[in-house]
Amino acid sequence: MGIDKYENEELIKYGWPEDIWFHVDNLSSAHVYLRLKKGENIDTIPQNVLEDCCQLVKQNSIQGCKEPAVNIVYTPWANLKKTAGMEPGQVDYHSDAQIKYVRNVRKQNNVINRIEKTKEKREVALKEEREQRDREERHEKRVKLEEQKKADKLAQEEKQKQLDIKHYTTIMTKENMTSNKMNMVDDDDFM
Repeated sequence: MGIDKYENEELIKYGWPEDIWFHVDNLSSAHVYLRLKKGENIDTIPQNVLEDCCQLVKQNSIQGCKEPAVNIVYTPWANLKKTAGMEPGQVDYHSDAQIKYVRNVRKQNNVINRIEKTKEKREVALKEEREQRDREERHEKRVKLEEQKKADKLAQEEKQKQLDIKHYTTIMTKENMTSNKMNMVDDDDFM
């Protein structure tokens, strides 16, 4: 969660593709990011986690925390669009189709109290974390590509073996062939 608009700007800049961004709709608020595991998506967020993120956003909005109910918008980080001239922390969207809403979010003191008790403040090196993540992803892709190349080479070799067997090319070599002319016996020498 961003503390101010400048930290929100850093979160926008160095978010991960697995991040889901939460914000109070049409009001100023903290940016809350939920980092999903690979393979998870916006539709698989458990309801209790979704509720916690909504409560965090509402509680950390100067105007939103005073309202009886607010709407929360959330979308994948990759859907956030930043253009020249936008204020720090301000965003737009690439596609409205990827935006989801939670309507009429009301403050739930028990959720806020539970979150406050477990809250952890720490400095995060967003740029370094993102660079490390990208290095690891490139390494994984490189390893997968090498494995795929090896598998393709083995498949090609096996295919060639099967073709050689089918067309007798491994048997019909010069070394395996003999001529019956060399082994002929002259009838005059026979007796």
